[in-house]
Amino acid sequence: MQFNFALRLLAIALAGALPLLAHAADTAKKPASAKASAQDLARGKYLVTIGGCNDCHTAGYAPSGGKVPEKDWLTGDRLGWRGPWGTTYAINVRQYMGTLTEAQWVAKAKTLETRPPMPWFNLRVMSSQDLRAMYRYIRHLGSAGDAAPAYMPPDKEPPPPYVTFPAPPK
Repeated sequence: MQFNFALRLLAIALAGALPLLAHAADTAKKPASAKASAQDLARGKYLVTIGGCNDCHTAGYAPSGGKVPEKDWLTGDRLGWRGPWGTTYAINVRQYMGTLTEAQWVAKAKTLETRPPMPWFNLRVMSSQDLRAMYRYIRHLGSAGDAAPAYMPPDKEPPPPYVTFPAPPK
């Protein structure tokens, strides 16, 4: 009789927990932007704009004086940045953020070190709150565009277009 009572109690507990588990699973599937407030999105957009992210990560942004539709922001660029380090390309940040959780992005940004001209040192000093707002804004934009070309070592000639940086002064 005690065994039967224990089984009933377990069944009731599981039945009560199932809706909670289903809700938790559904919430986990939603993108981070679903949790972003209008304030988060506005702050993220502001930081992306004043941080100069679009200058490199949005094709044609700087030459057009910022007149690129927001739907095309942060999709990377085929313009290379060549210097003593090789040739780097501005990645598609929207695709990149799609591979990370918010916590992973904040941790990565706090330890990031990349090749020029990316100002990784600026990301490292940003507050976690600002990094979260950027993440939420970028995820809100959704995935779009293609991957940028891969890094090329200094001994390889990149295809045009590219900008050439001089060696730093000694």
